[in-house]
Amino acid sequence: MKAYLRIVPILIVSILFTSCIKDEKTEQIVESKAEKSNKVGSITLVIHGGAGTILKKNMTPEKEQAYRKKLDEALQTGYAILEEGGTSMSAVVAAIQVMEESPLFNSGIGAVYTHEGRNELDASVMDGNTGKAGAVAGVTTIKSPIRAALEVMNNSPHVMMAGPGAETFAEEQGLEMVDNSYFGTERRKKALEKALEKEADKTSDLLQYQDWKYGTVGAVALDKDGNLAAGTSTGGMTNKRYGRIGDSPIIGAGTFAENISCGVSATGHGEYFIRNAVAYDIAARMKYLNISVEESAKEVIQKKLVDKGGSGGVICLDRSGNIAMEFNTLGMYRGYMQNGEAHVFIYKNE
Repeated sequence: MKAYLRIVPILIVSILFTSCIKDEKTEQIVESKAEKSNKVGSITLVIHGGAGTILKKNMTPEKEQAYRKKLDEALQTGYAILEEGGTSMSAVVAAIQVMEESPLFNSGIGAVYTHEGRNELDASVMDGNTGKAGAVAGVTTIKSPIRAALEVMNNSPHVMMAGPGAETFAEEQGLEMVDNSYFGTERRKKALEKALEKEADKTSDLLQYQDWKYGTVGAVALDKDGNLAAGTSTGGMTNKRYGRIGDSPIIGAGTFAENISCGVSATGHGEYFIRNAVAYDIAARMKYLNISVEESAKEVIQKKLVDKGGSGGVICLDRSGNIAMEFNTLGMYRGYMQNGEAHVFIYKNE
């Protein structure tokens, strides 16, 4: 019995010693993986101009060229800022502003109409280095919603502002204000008229949405300091009612960025992206499951979102410069610029 009592302490010490060694090795493995994943890549810009039923057979050569040219312009504009040593946030805002000023997309000029026949816009930004974010929702007279979101982040204690209050704040910050008619286009008016005609034939006007070409725009960038930033801007859904707000201005749903994981900007049926916290989920899976940005985006968009009945896409970028442009629709206006080379895509198999 005495011998047994002498052996027990020795065994306990041995077990504890072995456990400590294993813990140290485990920590070293985790740290090495973290260091590898946090290795800073070259400056990169990724953009999207919306996902949906985008088919080559429905696109004229002239229209396709117009989309490709504008996407390239957005890439060149944002990337030039990164090349000059500018921040990822500055690049994101600049790239999105190019698309906000084009009638091709559902953001800024060319925004879709609400049921009441006006344009209501949403936007958000998030800084992957500081974790700060800003957003505006349901605004009607701010020329650049993405710039307003930036002002909310930089010059207020809040994350989101909506409606008239957000417009008052934007005006106080010196942003350019416009009449709501500035955003309207004939193409979007016809889309609303068509939606209203179809609505008259249905028993429910809330569950059936028209215009499945989600023209939301977004960008994610990585700067020379290894900082990520993301932003998204949209006009929402054609024939939306009752002040409906989608995922675009909601941090974690339509926009998310953190240096330790990735930056994300989404486009699609917003209600599904909100319910499933899509943007954050992609980043969280990278951290907690230790998977790549490509794997994470694919799991969320092609499996989780599809299983829930949601459609749309995302652009993602991690700190190492790895890119994911995942979508479960027939097309997504998208592109990226890295190492000085711009690449633009529209259709599913490009």
